[in-house]
Amino acid sequence: MNLPIYSQTKKFVINSFNQAGKPAQIKHLLRTAYWLKKLKPGADEALLVSAVAHDIERAFRQKDMLKKLAESGSTNSKFYRLHEERGAKIIVDFLLKQKVDSDFIKRVEELVSRHEEGGDADQDLLKDADSVSFFENNAAIFIDKAIEENKKKTTKQKFNWMFNRITSKKAKQLAHPLYEKAIRALNARGF
Repeated sequence: MNLPIYSQTKKFVINSFNQAGKPAQIKHLLRTAYWLKKLKPGADEALLVSAVAHDIERAFRQKDMLKKLAESGSTNSKFYRLHEERGAKIIVDFLLKQKVDSDFIKRVEELVSRHEEGGDADQDLLKDADSVSFFENNAAIFIDKAIEENKKKTTKQKFNWMFNRITSKKAKQLAHPLYEKAIRALNARGF
């Protein structure tokens, strides 16, 4: 399968996170695309671009976003809306520079701008793949951060929120053992 825009987007995402000094985020994004393909084997290129770029805002995150995150807790809906909107703008700007078809860009924008809460079937699918990848790749990071910052309760809330937001039965089945492993690891650290 030749996916030129997906390949270009993947390079953009990898370069952006490397330049931002956040290479640990790359695996989560690549694995989100992987899980999306597992959940929907015939996923179109716009959906795959959205999967690999859904958190691009984090590579360009400004200090004000970090302050809002610290003040609001990690599951605050206003923070997530801002994260989605900024991420959608960044990927749209990139796709415009690549001279991608406007319908394709609109679809990617609609997907990235709703990847936290979902909405239609594909937005839900992206959200679900994001959650599976979160447990696979980011849970340990959150546990370490919880210990450093003494955020036991909010980390458990984040894990519960990431699992409970999953819509599809198949994604729930894929995420469940990863979620259980994360909760066990959290409990083993004295939580």
